[in-house]
Amino acid sequence: MAQEERVSNIEQIDPRDFSWFFWFTLPLYPYGRRRTIRKEVIKDTVWTFDQMQGIFYVVVPIRMTVVKLEAGGLLVYAPVAPTSECIRLVNQLVAEHGEVKYIILPTISGLEHKVFVGPFARYFPKAQVFVTPQQWSFPLNLPLGWLGLPPKRTQILPEDSQKAPFADEFDYAILGPINLGPGKFAEVAFFHKRSHTLLVTDSVISVPEEPPAIVQLDPYPLLFHAKENAGDIVADNHANRCKGWQRISLFALYFQPRVLDVIGLGQVLRDAITASERSKKAYFGLYPFKWQSDWQRSFYALRGDGRLFVAPILQTLILNRAPQETIDWANKIASWNFKWIIPCHFDSPIKAEPYQFRQAFSFLEQQPAVSAGLFNSNSYPLPQEDFKVLQEIDINLNKFGIVPPAKDKL
Repeated sequence: MAQEERVSNIEQIDPRDFSWFFWFTLPLYPYGRRRTIRKEVIKDTVWTFDQMQGIFYVVVPIRMTVVKLEAGGLLVYAPVAPTSECIRLVNQLVAEHGEVKYIILPTISGLEHKVFVGPFARYFPKAQVFVTPQQWSFPLNLPLGWLGLPPKRTQILPEDSQKAPFADEFDYAILGPINLGPGKFAEVAFFHKRSHTLLVTDSVISVPEEPPAIVQLDPYPLLFHAKENAGDIVADNHANRCKGWQRISLFALYFQPRVLDVIGLGQVLRDAITASERSKKAYFGLYPFKWQSDWQRSFYALRGDGRLFVAPILQTLILNRAPQETIDWANKIASWNFKWIIPCHFDSPIKAEPYQFRQAFSFLEQQPAVSAGLFNSNSYPLPQEDFKVLQEIDINLNKFGIVPPAKDKL
């Protein structure tokens, strides 16, 4: 794997290069200013394009992957915001490796992926757009053309991967759609045979110990979450950036882990009033969080040794609605001979073997078998005490009939 990174912020560039004018369609931080980092992960074959997004300064990478086709041209998996900077970096690959031939929307529910496909496709008018079957939108279920996708070039991804025009180079497997009451969840994993690379959207992740490069281009969110109280002015250094990133990871994946206490409104307001003007830059000095002294234990329990796992939100609120379907999907993917996994969020690329992907879904089974083919003795669950808030959300959603109940483990 080549580790060359091309970071476009090294030089002074026109701010318009990373402006995203349609940020209001999905108003997530950093709103209208989205930087892009391109990284060559397999020489002359696979590249990732990282941007950053989040809410309440809980920021994580969002990632597009570009793969060179053997016959020439490029396939794009999960487009990101097509800023001038991003499109320029793509066009550099086009000039060297051929035009964009295929654009893949690998999910049906992820607005953070879906919202960029139409605008991105307009920059590459010859590309065919393939979307996951049974697309839906909220609050109204609109035709694909109304969602900005080019109607004459947009097709539904065939259920049978051998019927796709890129079947000679890619296999893929569709999970879902999983019924979630008012919505649905689905994901398509792509396997690039020549590079032994698996592309996934949200299904599995690995959390790095240090903040990813794209998040460090704008360190303010990292320093905000490194605070201990509303009045703190946090120095911008490596230790505090890592501290902020590790807390952001816990926020993003658990909402409220065991080691995070929420301060009462009265105390939050009093702290905000007495905070310095500099510390009031974010949310008028409001900071309703209090981390317990052992908070880092929860992060390292989550990260493990850089292991592959399914995000707690998916474990608790989504995939447990379809355990058999999910396990069947994971088994199919585990039959492929991949060596690398590129998710759309958190760490990438991840060096992993098929059995490690499969064992990430062992939370859906009562007694996961330990075998050389699928599991090893290092399979272990995430700490259940950090799931408390997610489990309460799950209970309440089910209680009020908003989502169907979870199914029993297999």
